[in-house]
Amino acid sequence: MAEKLFKLKERGTNVKTEIAAGITTFMTMAYILAINPNILSTTGMDATAVLLATCLASFIGTVCMAFMANLPFALSAGMGLNAYMAYTVCGNLGYSWQVALLAVFIEGIIFIILSLTKVREAIFDAIPLSLKRAVSVGIGLFIAFIGLQNAGLAVDSATLVELVDFRENFATTGICALLAVIGLLIMAILYIKRVKGSILIGIFATWILGIICEVTGLYVPDAETGAYTLIPSFHMTDFTSISKTFGQCFNVDFDAVGIINFIVVVFSFLFVDLFDTLGTLIGVSTKAGLLDKDGKLPAIRPALMADAVATTAGAVLGTSTTTTFVESSAGAAAGGRTGLTALTTAVLFLLSMFLAPIFIAIPAFATAPALILVGFLMFSTVSEIKVDDKNYASAIPAYLCVIAMPLFYSISEGIAIGVISYVVINLACKKYKEINPIMYILAVLFVLKYIFL
Repeated sequence: MAEKLFKLKERGTNVKTEIAAGITTFMTMAYILAINPNILSTTGMDATAVLLATCLASFIGTVCMAFMANLPFALSAGMGLNAYMAYTVCGNLGYSWQVALLAVFIEGIIFIILSLTKVREAIFDAIPLSLKRAVSVGIGLFIAFIGLQNAGLAVDSATLVELVDFRENFATTGICALLAVIGLLIMAILYIKRVKGSILIGIFATWILGIICEVTGLYVPDAETGAYTLIPSFHMTDFTSISKTFGQCFNVDFDAVGIINFIVVVFSFLFVDLFDTLGTLIGVSTKAGLLDKDGKLPAIRPALMADAVATTAGAVLGTSTTTTFVESSAGAAAGGRTGLTALTTAVLFLLSMFLAPIFIAIPAFATAPALILVGFLMFSTVSEIKVDDKNYASAIPAYLCVIAMPLFYSISEGIAIGVISYVVINLACKKYKEINPIMYILAVLFVLKYIFL
């Protein structure tokens, strides 16, 4: 049965290898089950509902990847995209989480339509490589900055931000910030040593250290200051919680939503998800040896369709954009070559719903190190941006895109500034051939956004 569905022999693999690879992939990306509810709950969403939605969306998307594309890729709520929804769309722009989910839903519908054609690939090709890489780097810095804030390491000051004073309120915020530093070091060492599930292990290790500190009196819970007990209460998952987010993307008061602003939000989701998905697919496919002689992925269209379906389903269930995870490369490195790897990961995501109380109880200072480390992994792409004097016209816009995201606390602002500056600088330098016609359209749309919004 497995051979008929997934063509194991054709790709030089077997059931045992595929299942082991699927477990490996899950272990490396299961941290999202702790982080996503933590991030999205800041918008007012119910944390348990978010976790259940994340598990279900991950299951649906990964199953689609398994059977539609027969590829060993797993999907879940994308890092960066969840931060964009929580801190930019709902935070800076002030939209409700229902409106944000509607934007994600519409993005998914558009992607389904684009995935049926070659338009998605055409848009991807129109963006210069330097900006594609800059988006990844900028999101990495943005996520890392959020991690520093969630850990209590970066705090407000006269210079806008500074390192926390660990001695002040040591029994609450001070010890939590210190534990976050220790957790980051644990995570980094495990990752360098190539320990499978290093990020997830680091999260639980930091949490356990916190519990030990509470038991020994180093950490003192104080509900008034937001310092709650770190000891989880074990109980059955409240599966009815999903009703708090399910279908809420359709419960929107359109009179309170500015159409132009909303279009910009949808486009920003589209832009970031577009590059994240295609870049991940190409990168992981290369590692797994699934590209053809021309360097193309034969099953890219059904893979993109699986991604689009997952995003749409995730929005209805109640989570941010669902996308292909770069951690799928861990499963590929373990020998995963077919959809059976993805199917294994999907089943584990579904089973994780029964562990919801544990994931929800994990404190922010334990998940913050994961944000900082994931930020580093995304930031590492910076070495691929050419910054010599022959490439300044593309390097400077990339640089502006990168610094704008964390400093302006907005992924969309970074993208807009990167696109506009790229077109203007290359036009001024008479490098007309470097500008794809689609880039002119994007630049004009972003300029109009700043004029009218």
